[in-house]
Amino acid sequence: MKAVAYSKFKSPLEIVHLPDPTPVDDGVVIEVKASGLCRSDWHGWMGHDTDIKHFPHIPGHEFSGIIVDIGKDVKSFKLHDRVTVPFVCGCGNCHWCGNGNPQICDYQFQPGFTHWGSFAQFVSIHHADFNLVKIPDAIDYITAASLGCRFITSYRAIVHQGKLALGQWVSVFGCGGVGLSAIMIAKSKGAKVIAIDINDSVLKLAQNIGADSIMNPKDIKNIPGEISKITKYGTHLSLDCLGSVETSVNSILSLRKQGKHIQVGLMASEDFRPSYPIEIIISKELEIIGSHGMQAKKYPELLDMILNEKLHPSKIIGKTIPLESLPETLQNMNRFKHAGITVVNKF
Repeated sequence: MKAVAYSKFKSPLEIVHLPDPTPVDDGVVIEVKASGLCRSDWHGWMGHDTDIKHFPHIPGHEFSGIIVDIGKDVKSFKLHDRVTVPFVCGCGNCHWCGNGNPQICDYQFQPGFTHWGSFAQFVSIHHADFNLVKIPDAIDYITAASLGCRFITSYRAIVHQGKLALGQWVSVFGCGGVGLSAIMIAKSKGAKVIAIDINDSVLKLAQNIGADSIMNPKDIKNIPGEISKITKYGTHLSLDCLGSVETSVNSILSLRKQGKHIQVGLMASEDFRPSYPIEIIISKELEIIGSHGMQAKKYPELLDMILNEKLHPSKIIGKTIPLESLPETLQNMNRFKHAGITVVNKF
C-alpha cells in the first residue's frame, strides 16, 4: 500500500510503499477514503507523544472508509460497511471500558500513535465490535473523517464534561479544527460564544459559523478583562483548544465564579506542565477538567445532530489534498496559516 511515513521523530515525511495490513482476529482492515490532518499528528511527528515507539511510523488518526477485510471473531460488522472510529479505541475488557469510558482505557489502541495510522491506503483496527461506528449513508466520507478527533473531542468536552446549559457563555481559545467544532457545537446548544485566535482569517470563519464575539490577542492585550466586560461576570465554560501556557491560563482567568475550564489542547515542550493561578481557582471555586476524545457508543448523539441539520461539519472543511501533498502540509502545520480542517481524500 501507499502511505506517508517517517523513520524517526522530526525526520522527513516520505511517500512509501509498505505491505498491506491484515486483520487481527477481532479486527478489520479499512480502505481509507478520507483522513483529516490534526495538530496531534504534528505533535507525534515532533516526538511529543510517548505512544509512538516503533519506526517506520504512519501517522493519521481521524478517518473514514470501507471494511475490506475482516477478522474471524468480528460479529457486528461486515465487508463493505462504511465506518469510522474514535481516535482512542478501547480494549473492551479493562475496568474503564467496563465502566463505559474507553477513551481512558488502560490498553488503548490509537491508530496513528500506538499503531500505524490512516495516512495510507489501508489501516488495520483492533477490537472492531467495541470501537467501530457505522456511517449513515447521508454523511459523506470527508465529513465523517472530520468527526474522529475534532468534533467528538469538542462534543464530549462541551456536552458531557462541561454540561453546557442554554444561554451560558463559552470562550474558545484556539480556533483550529477543535475550536471551530466547539463553537459550532456550543451554538447548537444555545450558548453565546467568544472565539479567541491570533489568525484573523480563522476568526472570520469562527464568526461565520456563529461566534458572537471574536478577539485577537495581537490587538487585545488583556483578553480575560475584555471577556469580563462582554459577559459581565466571565464565561460559564472555557476551552483551551490549542494547548499553551498563555491560552490555558487566559482560559482560566476568563471564567466567572464556579466556572469550568476544559483542557483539550495538548501541551508540549516548555508548556508541558504549566503553572496555574491556584489562588484564583480556589477563591472562585473553579473546575479544571480534562477531556480526551469520546466513546464510540456516544457517536449516535452527534450523528443525529448532523442528520437533523443542527450541526454542519462541512462548513469548517478548509481544503482537501492528495496524499502526495501531505508531507509538506504536516511538516508546516505549526505555522497556523490555514483556516478550517484539511482532509486527505485522494490516495
